[in-house]
This record gives sequence, structure tokens and C-alpha cells, in this order.
Amino acid sequence: MRFVSSIALTALLLPLCAVRGAQSGPQTINGIAVKVNSAVITFQEIEDQIDEKSLRLLQLRYGRQPDAFRQQVEKLKSDTVELLVERLLILEEFKAGEIAGNYKFPESYIDDEMKRRIRDRFGDSVTMIKSLEHEGMTKEAFRKRLRDDFIVRAMEMKNAGWEKITVSPHKIETYYAQNPDKFKVEDEIKLRIISLKNRPDRDAEATKKKAEEILANIKGGASFAEMASLHSDDSQRSEGGLWPPVYRDTLREDLGKVAFQLKPGETSDIVEREDGCYLMKVEEFHPAHVKALNEVRAEIEKALETEEQRRLREQWIERLKTKSFVSYFPAP
Repeated sequence: MRFVSSIALTALLLPLCAVRGAQSGPQTINGIAVKVNSAVITFQEIEDQIDEKSLRLLQLRYGRQPDAFRQQVEKLKSDTVELLVERLLILEEFKAGEIAGNYKFPESYIDDEMKRRIRDRFGDSVTMIKSLEHEGMTKEAFRKRLRDDFIVRAMEMKNAGWEKITVSPHKIETYYAQNPDKFKVEDEIKLRIISLKNRPDRDAEATKKKAEEILANIKGGASFAEMASLHSDDSQRSEGGLWPPVYRDTLREDLGKVAFQLKPGETSDIVEREDGCYLMKVEEFHPAHVKALNEVRAEIEKALETEEQRRLREQWIERLKTKSFVSYFPAP
């Protein structure tokens, strides 16, 4: 039987203390947040599991929108709670199967992995123990977490049917036919740019004069790529000014208008802008088109595999929940 307390899950969604330094607020009072059969998840465990990188990204994106930021932090916390619940359900399923003799996990595998982690991450056991102590963790706790990680992954692969997934050619072809916009490529150019920035030691007039000299050399037969390697001020200088595939919406609008009017092999006149001068050469032009099926077959197959893996895992987790006791508690 599955039991969920009438207290809404959102009762768990308290503001993170200072959003790890981004907000101010009271410290979280620890206590039981969720009970999964006989196991528990504490509020501190939830706090510890919140992904720091995700928090920083949310702060960067929604920092000036307090309400939206709070909603996104609450969603992140809710997702974290559910992942912890699912992890406990999987580990308890393994434990029950292990007692019944259905599952057996080779401890030697974890021993070998511990040795590898010590060698690659820490160098030696002494350094490992000191590093873990700094993180508030013992070597035994680290080993248990590692063991649990492997068990969860192995159980997912075995019970969610991941190893049996096959995607038929018909499914791939159907997906391709039904989603043409996903494989559409806009107009694309192979573009070289010479960027000459106005600098304290070179004002706009001097920058334009240098651009004129470079353009005269190119018209005289000098290689555009060589001129870019010698004189360009941007990050593509070492590549002879060559940029990755350029689309209309990936280039500055003022430069894009000029670049997409050039024909393959054609070099632009000097493009004067507030920040400096630019010279551009289009080497190739590829008009907008839908990628051929053979170009994206592997991509589609992977996407369909991932979609099916997610569906099978969700079904399996729901089966585990129906025979489990899961209860959520309000924060103290």
C-alpha cells in the first residue's frame, strides 16, 4: 500500500538558507522530511543534495525576478526530494531481493572501484581520508555511497528493461517524418573574419587605416587567412579567422547583414562599427535545408532510446511505490 500524507509536498519547499550564499535566511532545522517504509530522509539530507551548480544557474537567470526564482528553487528542491525517495525505494527493493537470494552484489567490485578512486582522485588513502573529513564524511560512508550508486544503476538497468531496448527502423523513419522542424538547418556560411578593435594605443582613425592596408594586401593577392592570423584581434586568430558554422541568428546583426550578402569567395569592404573595423570573407554558403535521414538516424535512435528508458523507469518506480509506504512531513 502506498500512503502519502495529506501535507502537500510543497510544505517541504522552504527557502534554502542564503541559497548557499545568494540569499539570507534562517538555518534549516533538521528533522524527518520523508519516510519510505522504515527508512527516512531528513531535511538536512535534502539540503545537502541540492545541486550547487543548478542553484548558481537559477540565480544568474532569475536573480532579478524574485517570485520566478523562488518557484524555480522550489521545483529544484521538489525534484531532489523525489530523486531521494526513488533512490530509497530502489535500495530497499535490492535489499529485499538480496535477502530472498534474488540479487547478489560482488563486494570485490566496490573494493576495486575504491582503489581506482583513491588513485585517480586522491593519490593515496591518507589524502583521501583527510579530504573526506574536510567534507564531513568518513571513508566507510564514502564506500557505502559508492556501493549504493552502483546498486541503483544496476537495478535500473535490470528492472527498467534498459538492456532490452531496441528501436526499429520504422520508428526512426516515423519520428523523422513527423518532426521535420527538429532537423531543419538554417542558411549557413563558412566565414572568416578579421577583427580590428579600437584600443587606447590605436584610435578609430588608426584602426581604419590598418584595415585599409590589410584589405589592399588581400586585393593584391595575400591570403585572407594569413592576414587574419597576423592581424586579427579576436579569438579565431589562430584559426586564420575561421569561425564555426555561422547562421543568421548567431552572428551580430550588423555583421550578419553584410556577411550573408557576400558570395562564396568574396571579401567584404571594410565594415566600420563603434568598436572597430571588420573584414569578412565567405568561403562556402549552404542554403537552409532539412538534414537527410542518414545524417540524423543515430541521433533519432538515441533520442527514442532515452525516451523509452525514461518511460520504463517511471513505470518501474510506480510499481515500487504501490507496494511501499511513503509519507511526507512538514518542516519543523
